[in-house]
Amino acid sequence: MKVKHPYSFAGSEHLITPALIYYRDLICKNTQTAIQTAKGAEHLWPHIKSHKMADVIRLSMNYGINRFKCATIAEAEVSASCGAKHILVAYPLVGPNIERFLHLSQAFPETHFYAIGDNLDMLTQLGKYASDNSRTIDVLVDVNMGMDRTGVPLNQLATFCNICSNISGITLKGLHCYDGHRTEHNYEERKKIAVSIDTELFSILKSIQEKIPSCELTILGGSPSFPCHTDFPGAFFSPGTLFIYDYGYSKKFPDLAYTPAAAILTRVISNPNYGIFSLDLGYKGIAADPKGTKGLLLGIDNYEEMFQSEEHWTFRMKPGHESECPKVGDEFFVIPTHICPTSALYPSAIVVEDGKIIDNWPVSARNRKITY
Repeated sequence: MKVKHPYSFAGSEHLITPALIYYRDLICKNTQTAIQTAKGAEHLWPHIKSHKMADVIRLSMNYGINRFKCATIAEAEVSASCGAKHILVAYPLVGPNIERFLHLSQAFPETHFYAIGDNLDMLTQLGKYASDNSRTIDVLVDVNMGMDRTGVPLNQLATFCNICSNISGITLKGLHCYDGHRTEHNYEERKKIAVSIDTELFSILKSIQEKIPSCELTILGGSPSFPCHTDFPGAFFSPGTLFIYDYGYSKKFPDLAYTPAAAILTRVISNPNYGIFSLDLGYKGIAADPKGTKGLLLGIDNYEEMFQSEEHWTFRMKPGHESECPKVGDEFFVIPTHICPTSALYPSAIVVEDGKIIDNWPVSARNRKITY
């Protein structure tokens, strides 16, 4: 059985499953929506962790996006290899990553690299390494917007920035303000809280800039929150998941006008009992987080999940619908609940446009190290 729906495409029967599928036309549409929300591509500084792909970076650049945010040195290397003009490694540089960051920036002199920091010892080490190599590194202070994952609390920000400005080997260029905890489902509620914090942040930023004029960049928000920050003067916005999107975001944020642009092609591999079917899609093929369903199974109703293991995902039909159970070999598509870790599970994505396979995009920064 091959169920027809918008994610179906010609030639799927020839693909090994499970397979990661990217839909180019939907990615383009999502990119255009993000640009419109940001009031121009020049205001976007998107994160590439959701896809880790050179091809998606190049597609973004075709739309005028030239700034990218990365979680790893490998992601930064891929972005630089694509010709990105500005790259922020939005992850604290510790241990060997300090040296790797410097070597990467030396290898791509046409790209402007930025590091972040929230720890004075780490920034001092970064500055010393840069000075020892006759370099200066541009740094954005990582701000704790209330998520308590990383960052300097707002009430300590001004003092921290003043100290940073005196560290040899680094230049304080701005603030990185990620609010990944801003996940209120109602847009008005999300917006109200974000604006309140932005007002406090802007006041602090103005006082910092009076003493440190080089502190001129502000990068705000994540995928759910960036529309709430677009009135912040002169800021850049850094959504990530929106370009590929997933089932989790579509459930949580009805105000976000994006369409999931990735799916997993899977097949039924067993009917172990009457009304029961197992897919070849365990948690080695789709992200195991968050709690609850790992994805939306398309083209079938009246089923419920039983359990998932490494290579299997088992379902049963609801009482009275056992005769509708899929058969071995039937194809299905699953929209992942969380696309970011799902993409990293695959070496490449099959690319579909207008119902046809058009390309195969490597997950270029899937590995932690490429060259540097």
